[in-house]
Amino acid sequence: MTKSKKNKKEKSKKRGGNREILVATYMLSTLFLGLIGYFVYFMVVQSKDVINNSYNQRQTILAKKVVRGKILGSKGEVLAETISDGSGGETRSYPYGRMFTHVVGHSSQGKTGVELSENFNLLTSNDNPVTNFQKKMDGKKTIGDNAITTLNVDLQKVAFDALGSHKGAIVVMEPSTGKILAMVSKPDYDPSPASLDIQWKNLVADANKESCLVNRATQGLYPPGSIFKILTTLAYMRQTEDTGRFSYQCSGSEKQDGIVVNCYRNHVHGKLNLQNAFAKSCNSSFAFIGTKLNIKEYRKVCESFYFNTKLPTKMVHNKSSFVLNNSSNKEEIMHTAMGQGKTQITPLHAAMIVSTIANKGVMMQPYVVEKLESNNGTIVRETKETTAGTIMTKEEVKELTTYMKEVIRSGTATSLSSLSYPVAGKTGSAEYDETKDSHSWFLGFAPADNPQAAVAVIVEGAGTGSEYAVPIAKKVFQSYIGN
Repeated sequence: MTKSKKNKKEKSKKRGGNREILVATYMLSTLFLGLIGYFVYFMVVQSKDVINNSYNQRQTILAKKVVRGKILGSKGEVLAETISDGSGGETRSYPYGRMFTHVVGHSSQGKTGVELSENFNLLTSNDNPVTNFQKKMDGKKTIGDNAITTLNVDLQKVAFDALGSHKGAIVVMEPSTGKILAMVSKPDYDPSPASLDIQWKNLVADANKESCLVNRATQGLYPPGSIFKILTTLAYMRQTEDTGRFSYQCSGSEKQDGIVVNCYRNHVHGKLNLQNAFAKSCNSSFAFIGTKLNIKEYRKVCESFYFNTKLPTKMVHNKSSFVLNNSSNKEEIMHTAMGQGKTQITPLHAAMIVSTIANKGVMMQPYVVEKLESNNGTIVRETKETTAGTIMTKEEVKELTTYMKEVIRSGTATSLSSLSYPVAGKTGSAEYDETKDSHSWFLGFAPADNPQAAVAVIVEGAGTGSEYAVPIAKKVFQSYIGN
């Protein structure tokens, strides 16, 4: 082999070796950067969820060093606090008992509600560093941060009492901000540790199928009944050039291809325009409307309101479902359009939908915790009001609000017309079994021209919305806005 050929071969081997080193270097660099990226993502996004997990032992370590912070109402009322007996023993106390069971939650036998969502913060102390250092030197616990909620205690009591012994849920929301002003779910239970430890096995076994541990406001899935006519109407408005031309002659039922949809108690409504059909909650007319809709576009409307996906909130919740598609048969379409079929919705989601109308088409992300404060009153974190999207036009809002006001003026919720301010709303009676037993629904907001509160009420198995849900909503409006 000549000297030149030997040099070329050596250079070729060297270049090959350099390429292998570069490839290995790039691979290691990529892996390192990926690891750093995941570490940052974990610290920013996932760390608190991991720490909040009931199986994470760090909670136990933090609890040994920090007195769990308080959970407070919107005006500073104590909803949950840790009481020390002076000899090292601690008990979590809930001064309002069952009233805030599901939304505030419990902290023994696992954690729920705000006790869960703010667990890490309640066990973190941002008190004066000098004070904290001195306590550690003295072998004393530091004081955890307090969670100040959006919950109005007076309003919560009214809603709690109004629901009485019925099963169901109430959600009251401030439309312009997303603040949850009140949230009630029944049946409930005593959240105090001593009582919960005794009740726990029975609550979990749930022999009577009461589902007391379920927060019906955020996790209960119900057929919407006639409150769903809000979205059916919106879909029709978007697919029709002139809704003023709508006309329907109600004979008490709508019959197509052997399928019969009856109005409530076969009531004959006579000749109706769209506003009257909505106000009187005519099932026949909405079954007819359903057959005229483009189902793909109908589904788009519902999914723009967060059906079939997670809601934009940190609260633990279930997804609402809308199942119609281009393969759905006429019977499914007719029943869905009037609020029956397989559609399901949570009361929280229903409150968000009616709040969107009240807020001129802008949906706000609902939240319960207003801010976190250290024991010395320093603000640690404040919740920013966040939109979840502009879902309706102002023209659509104006038309739907007019229809909802007519429900109060001449429709199925006339008892609300006695209030000194206008209310916009929609009642619903949702059949849930073969015996045609119904849940009682009401959605609405007030004052209709300057909304301060939106409410969703469901009373399980109670019958029509006008008989049970509307009187509850009236008490809520009177408490928060006035007579």
